[in-house]
Amino acid sequence: MMWQFFHKLGSPKWFFGIADRLMPWLLLSGLCLALVGIVWGVGFAPKDYLQGNSYRIIFIHVPTAFLAQSVYIMMAVAAVVTLVWRMKLADVFIKTAAPVGAVLTFLALFTGAVWGKPTWGTWWIWDARLTSMLILLFLYFGVIALGAALSDEKSSARAVAVLVLVGVVNIPIIKYSVDWWNTLHQPATFKLTEKPTMPAEMWMPLLLVVLGLYLLFGWLACYRMQTEILHRERRTRWVKERLQLGGGA
Repeated sequence: MMWQFFHKLGSPKWFFGIADRLMPWLLLSGLCLALVGIVWGVGFAPKDYLQGNSYRIIFIHVPTAFLAQSVYIMMAVAAVVTLVWRMKLADVFIKTAAPVGAVLTFLALFTGAVWGKPTWGTWWIWDARLTSMLILLFLYFGVIALGAALSDEKSSARAVAVLVLVGVVNIPIIKYSVDWWNTLHQPATFKLTEKPTMPAEMWMPLLLVVLGLYLLFGWLACYRMQTEILHRERRTRWVKERLQLGGGA
């Protein structure tokens, strides 16, 4: 059953139909969770006893940083699928997710700088966590540039997949940098495998924003993949029929 579902994912037409049904739910639930979490965190969560109100940027910084790394891991999984099974949709995901990942990484770096100014007294320092996140941004840029530079679809898919897999070594460096080196950056705010050190009034809205952002990424990934599929499959009968019926992405 699992393999049957996996092979169906190789069909752009089948994925298009599944995405059509999922996208409204992903968008609605993602917006609700993210908005409730942000309003709760920014407007009603208590002040931090050390950082005061400046810590509230955590409700944007942590979810974007968390998701930026997760998107790259998803791309690495898709890269393996591209190289081993030659699945076109995996390449479509990589090339449509990379710009989203780059924006998330930039937002994480920017909000981290805004948070760092009142906390550390500086906008930027070549801290291990910050530097490895900056490398992640450059990796995203590299994937985008390489995908655009090669006109042959198959060659582009293989080259991009290899680059993604080479760059995935940076993810554990980001995660464990605060443990491996003496850094200014604080340890992880909360971990899925450990009890949160923050009070519930702080980590619960943060968790809502994280979940909401993941759902919104799912919606955006589906939308961007649909757009890319329509472009790649524009000469096929099912796309022509869909466009004639006004059912484009």
